[in-house]
Amino acid sequence: MLNLCSEPAFAAWCARVRSLVGRDRFAHVLRVTELAAELAEAAGFSEADLERVRLAALLHDAARELNAEQLMELAPPACQLEREHPLTLHGRAARALAESWGVEDEVVLGAIEGHVMGVHPDDHVGTVVYIADVSEPGRNVNSAIRELAFRDLPAAYRAAVRSKITYLEATGKPVHPATMRAYEAIRGAAD
Repeated sequence: MLNLCSEPAFAAWCARVRSLVGRDRFAHVLRVTELAAELAEAAGFSEADLERVRLAALLHDAARELNAEQLMELAPPACQLEREHPLTLHGRAARALAESWGVEDEVVLGAIEGHVMGVHPDDHVGTVVYIADVSEPGRNVNSAIRELAFRDLPAAYRAAVRSKITYLEATGKPVHPATMRAYEAIRGAAD
């Protein structure tokens, strides 16, 4: 996937993200981008949507290593949970960065923002980025979700959202209202 950074269409994006995150985070970004592209290809996405997936995945964690003050400046908190847990803002902050860099495609911007809290299940670009982020091989978790995604993206997305809810509840962390909305949107869907 390092070849992505040598492609003229992506080289500048890679440089911007690389300048904002550490080596390990950038390696994660590249793994997410590679997995997201593989999932999109396996699902038969159009070339345009494949390019959207690649760009959204590449930019998804651009704000992940900013400090709380920087996150809140880029993405002012909308609720108490965001004020208490500024890291929850990194998807919205990454979207703001992407917009400031000239990204205008709402599908890409929505996927960048939605990789933290979830997206509507009909957003196939956003669901692929979300799945890839929670199940990329370097995380050493959610391999079953990754495997399922190659066969059934909607079922994998439902499993990924459920996994996030279960993790947050098990660790005593609050569940963001947007994540609950994503969960409500998938509840009751067949697996």
